Amino acid sequence: MRKITEETSTNILMEQFIPDNVFLYVVKGAIQTFDGNKKTIFKAGDFGIAQKNRLAKYALLESKDGFEPIIFCFDEPFLQEFKKKHGIQPKNKAIKEAFIKLSKNQLINSFIKSIKPYYKGVMELEKEFEDVKYEELLLILLKMKPELAEVLFDFRKPGKIDLETYMNKNFVFNVSNERFATLTGRSLSAFKRDFKEIFDETPSRWLVKKRLEEAHFLIENMHQKVNDIYLDLGFESLSHFSVAFKKQFQYTPTELTKR
Repeated sequence: MRKITEETSTNILMEQFIPDNVFLYVVKGAIQTFDGNKKTIFKAGDFGIAQKNRLAKYALLESKDGFEPIIFCFDEPFLQEFKKKHGIQPKNKAIKEAFIKLSKNQLINSFIKSIKPYYKGVMELEKEFEDVKYEELLLILLKMKPELAEVLFDFRKPGKIDLETYMNKNFVFNVSNERFATLTGRSLSAFKRDFKEIFDETPSRWLVKKRLEEAHFLIENMHQKVNDIYLDLGFESLSHFSVAFKKQFQYTPTELTKR
């Protein structure tokens, strides 16, 4: 069963891979997204689409009202059925941005108000109205921005791409080798083989080294604080980061800041 989600927890922040196309509407607060290239801020009343098969980081911005999003996840079976029903023929032209921020529109505001009576439980829609409301939202989005068809109805699997360029751009994302393999259009074994040929390292070792080199640069040259960067660089904890940093450079991040 598809769900509409409205929540104030930070669970949404833990996802770094977008498996389905997602519609996001911010009711309260603000969130900053980062796709490895571009930062986008969604404030109360803002909305947009997050493209599937992309990597992303999220950070909640301070707000006295907390954070309250409304999220619709468009899974492929629903989109396939909608495409067939409405005879949509996308040209499969790629849109680079992982997060497509849309201009404010009265149709969307009216739609958000219209779904309130059908909430059930933890913001799940009444079953009888699920398909109707998902279809209504999709029709509104395509009326607002027809080129979204290129995003929503592209069912192709990620094709093989330049591995060196991709990894140098996305090394800060803390995802598995299997995920990197899929996103670069390779099997896991082909990913590891190609990686070794290009970088002369295993993916795990290269990723740690690359992240630590970036951390060293940010601390020494950009004077950034350790607490502000370790999560952004893909480390799961400050202690893990500090131990790895000292092993790599023979001194701690704190010692580097005092140089």
